[in-house]
Formats: sequence, C-alpha cells, structure tokens
Amino acid sequence: MNRLMNIDELANYLRLQKQTIYNWLHQKKISGIKLGGVWRFDRRDIDAWLRSRRRGISEIKSGEEK
Repeated sequence: MNRLMNIDELANYLRLQKQTIYNWLHQKKISGIKLGGVWRFDRRDIDAWLRSRRRGISEIKSGEEK
C-alpha cells in the first residue's frame, strides 16, 4: 500500500526546510495533493521527480570544462 507523506516527513526526507517545499509547490516545481487542508506527497512521485532531476557524470564533466 502506498503511504503519503506530510510536509514534515517530506522536509525530513529531502533534508530541506518546509518553506522551501511550500515555495516549490507555489512555483509548481513539485506536486502534491491537498487533503483536508494538509499537503500530502506520494513518495513514488517524489522519487521519480528526484530521478528526473539527476545529472549524469558526462553532464557534470562537460559543465566543468566550460
């Protein structure tokens, strides 16, 4: 069964301040579900988002050479 994380759990998981997550929600950089006035986040969606943001070794090396 999939468990949804609240904002505190997500902040802890990402090691970020809650305000950063609220900012990202407002900027539509990250998605969440608002249930009963409380934001919830699907861990699978967060993990997929993190993977999509990952930079490969070749990208890092080419960026350093410039």
